[in-house]
Amino acid sequence: MLIEDFHGSMQICEDGPKPFYGRRLWIMKISIARFFWIFFPVLLAAQDAPKPRTAQEIQKMHQDPEAYIAMLENPQRDAEQKPAEVIAALKIREGETLADIGAGSGYFSFRFAPKVGSSGRIYAVDVNPDMILYMNRRIRDLGLKNVVTILSASDDPLLMDASVDRFFICNTWHHIQNNTQYLGLMKKMLKRGGQIIIVDYHKKELPVGPPPEMKLAREDVVQQMESNGLKLAQEYTFLPYQYFLVFSQR
Repeated sequence: MLIEDFHGSMQICEDGPKPFYGRRLWIMKISIARFFWIFFPVLLAAQDAPKPRTAQEIQKMHQDPEAYIAMLENPQRDAEQKPAEVIAALKIREGETLADIGAGSGYFSFRFAPKVGSSGRIYAVDVNPDMILYMNRRIRDLGLKNVVTILSASDDPLLMDASVDRFFICNTWHHIQNNTQYLGLMKKMLKRGGQIIIVDYHKKELPVGPPPEMKLAREDVVQQMESNGLKLAQEYTFLPYQYFLVFSQR
């Protein structure tokens, strides 16, 4: 007789009609096989998908360079971080100098490098020596001459005054303890007409990122920048979990 296999095609069963219970068991096996064929890849993807972390888990991960780099460089991050769209929105010009604060593994720094060209410069700034070491190796291996790492202090980017066209700060502003003081230093380091770009998680429960108590609300960031002589020049809303704010000098 004809039966349907788990791919949906018809096959001939050579041993003739099966007893009622045997046929029922056969159908159940086919149904289970279909379920795993369809949903097993989905279950695997869900298992590997980024998940929110507690403050303790984040602190522990920062102390494990391999785990931290693996998280930052996870290819699945692209789906929520949308790096190509972020870079397109920034309209980076050849010859610009960008400072990537909290550069981590260089997730954005190495994507910025081709945009500024040989006449531009990327300062990849981080307080973690392990991240600096990782980026230095990548700079050497990629033969890049326009990316410079800066091992900074937690309260100072350690860049020269009037040396930066734009500061880019992704998922880092909430980590800086005295960010008002830090902002004052960044303003001195900006060139005339420079910008500060903040990308960070909305202060609410999300399927990715830190817990709400570690985050800064969009409204609080805008108020902080405006009370320190900056204005919100542009805002992008295409990121699913983060605000994307561009501030310029008044």
